[in-house]
This record gives sequence, structure tokens and C-alpha cells, in this order.
Amino acid sequence: ALRATPLPPARRSGAAAGGRSSAPFRCRCCGGQGSPVMLSQKEGAALLEILAQEDKVLEAASAAFQRAFERSDHFRVAAAMCVLLEDGMLPTSHSLAALFILHQLYSDEAPGVHPFMPFLVGRCSASDPGGSEPEARANERKLLYMLLATPPAKDLSKKSPEELCAMWRAGGEPPSTPNLVALRATYADRDAQVPELQRVGISPLVPDGELVDGPRPARTGRAGQLGQGQAGGAASSDGEAPAEGELDTRLGLLRLGPQLLRPPPPMLDSREDEVLWLNPQPEGTFSVLWDHSMCADNVKGAEVRELMGKAFRGPLVPVQQQQVLAELEGDAKLVYHCGLTPKRLPDLVENNPVIAIEVLLKLMSSSQLTDYFSVLVNMDISLHSMEVVNRLTTAVDLPTEFVHLYISNCISSCESIKDRYMQNRLVRLVCVFLQSLIRNKIINVQDLFIEVQAFCIEFSHIREAAGLFRLLKTLE
Repeated sequence: ALRATPLPPARRSGAAAGGRSSAPFRCRCCGGQGSPVMLSQKEGAALLEILAQEDKVLEAASAAFQRAFERSDHFRVAAAMCVLLEDGMLPTSHSLAALFILHQLYSDEAPGVHPFMPFLVGRCSASDPGGSEPEARANERKLLYMLLATPPAKDLSKKSPEELCAMWRAGGEPPSTPNLVALRATYADRDAQVPELQRVGISPLVPDGELVDGPRPARTGRAGQLGQGQAGGAASSDGEAPAEGELDTRLGLLRLGPQLLRPPPPMLDSREDEVLWLNPQPEGTFSVLWDHSMCADNVKGAEVRELMGKAFRGPLVPVQQQQVLAELEGDAKLVYHCGLTPKRLPDLVENNPVIAIEVLLKLMSSSQLTDYFSVLVNMDISLHSMEVVNRLTTAVDLPTEFVHLYISNCISSCESIKDRYMQNRLVRLVCVFLQSLIRNKIINVQDLFIEVQAFCIEFSHIREAAGLFRLLKTLE
């Protein structure tokens, strides 16, 4: 802890009351987090001037406090008074006025809501059980007994700190002890929400009793300047006055809390087999593993993309088809970088159905598979498209709704063609396609029985349609 000198009221306003702290201040009085900068120098001087009016009645000090500070600043200034009281940096008469103001600020609230009730009760009950109690401490406790009594003592606010001290010094009747247990019970739940480590912090200031009553000796040079003009009462370990920034750090309002110690785990006992397992190679024999394919031009991928570009525009020769199929078989991820998109799938199906089949089979795990199926269903019906769908149905389990939609599209295309020759040709292809699906049990004919039967009746003059109709009758 830092050994610091409590300052006189005029000089203590800058360091103790208005000391700057870079860390948030947590005070046990309110159980919460205060402002990093509690009081400015101007506010500290105003507060000490109010507390120094020993001959004025207590209610006058409370009224002066409310006039000097905005209502939004009451809690912050009151928390600073708690710090001054806890660190013993206020004279007795100042302490009495400060305690009265703390109590009166929230006297209209219930004890369980009063933010400083834990501080007041703790200040009231903290005494030395083994010996004589200092007069200043005894006077504070008597005032708190009168404030916390139910009902509060009459005419207390009409007395000044001087009158109260004189009354108690003359041996007047001591006030009765309030029910502190009941008061603690009102805020027990709220106080329990504050972590334990934040409630056991101690002040970083230790008062220096030798310099409390008399003026500080003058110093020359920089130390003398600090002694006369700076708000500094902290002596460094070598006797020199600290610099201004160092002084503000030492006189900060942050409490010293216990550290949460986390010792490192001990080392495991090693054995010979573990050493061999942990170090599979002796020192100096490690070789750097380098991936020479990184940032290198993928020649095979470039060739496949070039051939796929040709495949979209026209049929490939058998040698080129075999090269594309071999490259796709050798690299499963190449299908995602070959330039194929759902929009270009119809061109690939019409020009190179074999490649289209292999590509779609490798895209079965792709997130865009639904887009490819949608394009395939809605494209113009042709021999190549039916060949692709037929091969897919025999190789993998296609969604039932996709197969049904494709069949419906085939039937609709046959009915909409105006050219009689092309219509008969497409009907024969569709009938052969449907017979293949039914015989291979790819579809359940009962799901499309009415639609397919109507199709067969409409085109009954075609031999393949009549054969499909007989197949349906055998399945009834």
C-alpha cells in the first residue's frame, strides 16, 4: 500500500477528492461501478467548503449541497464523500456533515433502495471491540444511530456539528442502537449481486499521522514546487516527491482487490516412450514440407475449361470427350471450376449428353443441384434430354416430383407441336422413355395413370403409344 499524507482541505480537493483514475472505481458503499473521474478540482473545493461550515446547522449543509451540485451529479459526489470517509481524510466536523448529507440525499427512499445504506450501516457497526474508541469515530456512530433510528431523532437537522460534539462531550444521554439486522436484511439481495472480489478491496492510501496537524516543510527545486502548488501528498520510496502524472496514478480511487491467481499446471513426468512419441525425429533432421502446387497454373484445369467451352457450342470428337471425362474422374472438384452453370446446361445436354450426364452425377452433392434440375425439366424436350434424364434415373435416386414434372412436360410438348412428322417422332420417343421408367420401376405408374392413359388414347394410332397402353392395362 502507498504511504500517503492526507492533505489539508484546500489542497486535498485536487488529489484525493478529484484524483484522476484510468480504471473504473468500484466502491463497497454503493456496490456498483462509479465514474473514473469522481470530482473535478472545482467540485472538490465546493464540497469541502460546504463541509467546513461547522457552525451551520446540518440541514443548511444539506441545502447548500443540493444548490451547489446538479441532481444528476448527486450520486457521483456522494460516492466521492464515501471514499473520503473510508480513507479517514475528513476532520470530525466534516465527517458529521458528510454523513448527514449522504443520508438525506435519499431519505425519501426505502432503506432497501437507498444506494448508500450499506455504507451507512457498515460505518455505524464498524468499531474497535477490544479497546477505547476514538472520539471522532464515536461521534460518527452516535450521529448514525440517530439518523437510522425509527423514527429518526427529532430536531437533529437543527443542530450544527459543533453543537453535537459539545453535547456528546458533556456526557449527554447516548442514542439508542437501531435495528441494524433489519436494515441489513432490506438490501441483502442487492448486496449479494456484487461479486465477492469487488467487495473486499482495500484503499491504496495509508495516512501519515506525522504531517496531519502541522504544515509540510518547504522543499527546494522541483520537490518544493510540488509541496507548494501540487495536490500531492504521496512520498516515493526514496523520499523524493513524485511527478504529477505519477501522483495522480498513486492517489487514484481504484480499490486494491485480491488477484485471482491461476498458477500454471505442473509439468508431466516424462518417460522414455513418451519422449520418443513427442519427438519423432532428432534435432536438425526436420525437413520443410512445401506444397509446390500452390500458386501454380493448373494446366489440366485450363484444358478442361477450354474443352467445356467448345462443348457448349458444339459436339466434341470422341478423343476430346474421353479427355474431359478422364480429367473429371481424376479430380472430383474440377467440376466446380470447369465453367458449367445452370444457364449453360441445356447447350451441354444438346451437344454432348454423355458429358452432361457425368457432370450432373458429380454435382449431386452441390448446393446448386436444384437449379440444374429446374433447368433440365424446363428445357425443350429432345432425344438427348430424355437420354440424360433416363441415365440419371437409373444411376441415382432422383426426386419424385422432378421425374413427374419432367413427364408432364414431355406430354405437354407432344400435344403442342404443330408439325405432324416431328410430333409422331417425339411421341414415339416419349413412349419408349415411359416404358423404360415403368419397367425399371423408377416411377409408380399409379401416380400418373390418368395422365399417361389419356396420352396413349390421344395418340393411339402410333404403335409405341398402343404398346404403352397395353403395358398400363397389364399393371392395373
